[in-house]
Amino acid sequence: MDDTSAPPEFPNANLKIPVDLFVSKKHHGLRFADASGDLVFSVDIQSSNSTPPRRKRVLDASENPLITLYRNHNGSWQGFKAGDTEEYLIFEVERTPNSPGRTEFEVVLVGEHSEDSNSDFKMKGCPSQRSCTIYRGNSIVAQTSLMYKLGIRRLFVTRRRFRLTIFPEFVDHPLVVALIVIFFDGRKLWI
Repeated sequence: MDDTSAPPEFPNANLKIPVDLFVSKKHHGLRFADASGDLVFSVDIQSSNSTPPRRKRVLDASENPLITLYRNHNGSWQGFKAGDTEEYLIFEVERTPNSPGRTEFEVVLVGEHSEDSNSDFKMKGCPSQRSCTIYRGNSIVAQTSLMYKLGIRRLFVTRRRFRLTIFPEFVDHPLVVALIVIFFDGRKLWI
């Protein structure tokens, strides 16, 4: 045997891995934490005279606003990117007719974020199962799932906590968080 041979190469060693965020409800909104429990994003529910509140903000870990969500009276949503002095529209979301037990939305990017007027993303899933998959074309951008504990003893994990997996091909994590907030809005999980 020759000891001067090169170390083995692993062709997939440089591939990025998916990012898992753990979602939980807190007193005044939602919390998206990493595997270490460190806050990555939070969602602040803006108080208003309307019930349910129609404005929510996605914040980074330092509580800087990233995206503001507005729910229109017809049930559609608009997402605005927070700027230095003003906000500008980046996407619109409409619920699509679907089969019983399934919820589906179409997401259209607006302005400089959009190259055509077709739906850029689709969200499909079952809110009661904390199941949502976000697609861009035929690719999966992100998925949610309930958390389960494995082992000899069964531990109860509340349905108010679940996992959000964002796949490495998609880098706009605040947009994914905003879409998840819209998908689950009005469900028992949320305020």
